[in-house]
Amino acid sequence: MLRRLSVIGGWTLVSRLFGFLRDLVMASVLGAGPLADAFLIAFRLPNHFRAIVAEGAFNAAFVPTYAATLARDGEARARAFRSQMLSWLMLVNLVLLALALVATGWLVFLLAPGLGSSSNGVRDLAIELTRITFPYLLCMSAVTLMSGVLNAERKFAVAAAAPVLLNVAMIAAFLSVQWFPDAAHAAAWGTLTGGVLQVILLTIAVARAGLGFSLPLPRRDGEVALFFKRLGPALLTAGVVQVAVFADTILASFLPTGALSHLAYADRLYQLPLGVIGIALGTAVLPEIGRDAGVGAEDKARRVMDRALRICLMVGLPIGLAMAFLGEDAIRVLFQRGAFDAAATAGSAAVLAAYAVALPAALAIRTLVAAFNGRGDMTTPLKALAGATVVNVALKALLSTEHGAAGLAMGTSAGVWIYAVTLYVLCRKRGYVSAFALADLVFVPLAAGSMTLALWNIDALLASLELVLFIFPPLPAGLLWLTTAAILSFGAYALVLAGGLFVARRIRRPRS
Repeated sequence: MLRRLSVIGGWTLVSRLFGFLRDLVMASVLGAGPLADAFLIAFRLPNHFRAIVAEGAFNAAFVPTYAATLARDGEARARAFRSQMLSWLMLVNLVLLALALVATGWLVFLLAPGLGSSSNGVRDLAIELTRITFPYLLCMSAVTLMSGVLNAERKFAVAAAAPVLLNVAMIAAFLSVQWFPDAAHAAAWGTLTGGVLQVILLTIAVARAGLGFSLPLPRRDGEVALFFKRLGPALLTAGVVQVAVFADTILASFLPTGALSHLAYADRLYQLPLGVIGIALGTAVLPEIGRDAGVGAEDKARRVMDRALRICLMVGLPIGLAMAFLGEDAIRVLFQRGAFDAAATAGSAAVLAAYAVALPAALAIRTLVAAFNGRGDMTTPLKALAGATVVNVALKALLSTEHGAAGLAMGTSAGVWIYAVTLYVLCRKRGYVSAFALADLVFVPLAAGSMTLALWNIDALLASLELVLFIFPPLPAGLLWLTTAAILSFGAYALVLAGGLFVARRIRRPRS
């Protein structure tokens, strides 16, 4: 599992780094004016559909069904199923594409009604750009299907690396802006090119793996019928997730200026470990659970879950502590320049600290959900999420009145913990996971305590280093300071944890 996690997480990290580079180039070329507004609308439309249909819901329903079919019935039946899914995806996407091209104006109005009365041409440009970017959804639907097939076959590298191509294509388009009418058109064509490149890469990968497809007439029987039965609750789950996202935006709009920015910049750092570890673990675990549960190997499926949750605990706790204590320094080093002043740093750091409280739970959610989805149960996570979302939104409304954007983040963290704990309790009742080992419950918190002490005293520990940092430019100096602080604090955590687990193993070892 660690090898698979390193492959998926490593490529996810590379993609995030290229995404950050893309944002830097986009900011310098596209700016923040009407061209940027028009492109962002055109970029979000296919990605909203992608988030609900092409990735989250589709993967949750398809991957365990395909993995179980492959393990139980063999390659021929699995090939027939994945080919049927390709036919259905092409049919649905072509219908959506036709509707989008005909009713682009209505789609743009629904997403950004404020553009309707614009006299500066933003709405018309957004409509034109959307007609360029919307076929990206078709590309990503095919990529999602082929990625799910490769993941079920335990081939994770290419699927994890594919998103890098979108960022590379967009960067190349921005650097070739002189060949386009304007920077917004360059961005739109770069988006579509990135989608096409990902399709080509995944097509080559499945061909080399001997996982061919055909395009039969779509039918609804056998595994296809089971897929659609599971897809409904998965779509509702994706919709409930969007409710919490929209609640943040709506409530933040009533807060003082800067609240939305504080949430956005804090979320950028918060999402990094979630993508590299949490999503990567969920991606690796889901086909394993589907395969093992599909053939009745429940003990093996339980061991997969136990290892994944142990990783979430051991990794999530120290990263959460680092975010809470070093978050303000990180935001200051990365973002505080120009219009982003000290007040913006403080506001974003408060939000990041509130998010950090729930990081171990947030990392575990994708794995916990996989325990149910891998067995074809889409309804239980939906019910648990609905309850947690009610509490989440209510707490956001209550806490934001006094604590501003940080209050919204507190509500989010509370909802994350409620969702994760509910799923864990249900997993324990059904025998999907084992109880945490006593050594983990003792030595992980003890190691976290040692890290906390190091973080409390980090300024004193690095005082001598600060005396020599003046010889570096501000950004390298800040990065050096953060790197040293991270090494010292994580070193304290790892040292105590390794010592504790060594002692635990010696105690458990039988005497000869």
